[in-house]
Amino acid sequence: MALSVGDQAPNFEGIDQDNNPIKLSDFSGKKLVLYFYPKDNTPGCTAQACNLRDNYDALLKAGYAIVGISSDSPKKHQNFIKKFELPFPLIADEDKSIHEQFGTWVEKSMYGRQYMGTARTTFVIDENGVISEIISKVKTKDHTAQIMAE
Repeated sequence: MALSVGDQAPNFEGIDQDNNPIKLSDFSGKKLVLYFYPKDNTPGCTAQACNLRDNYDALLKAGYAIVGISSDSPKKHQNFIKKFELPFPLIADEDKSIHEQFGTWVEKSMYGRQYMGTARTTFVIDENGVISEIISKVKTKDHTAQIMAE
């Protein structure tokens, strides 16, 4: 099921890098930037996370909370956060259940080989849990500008 702007966001629940639960209702009354990315410590994912980190204060001032999601383990997330001083939580979606809810676990191909992986996608969710923007062509080095242009 593909999600569209104007849809109610799926009521996800996962655990962050410290095994704390995070769910959609935690952000009720706030705007949430929920970004799905393939893997910690890879060039594109690092550039994206660091762009959000470097602009974190501006995003907070604009009323956004930031949460990243990948299928990496909590331990890998802890190391990624520590290495790059990320100020926002990362959800460990090891069973891909949140990816499935948002339609971001997809068939991909590289060098003619088919495999399942994360479609790098950002969902901007408004104060009422409604998807206000879906960014599927993410510019990893300039992602904040894409979010703020909403």
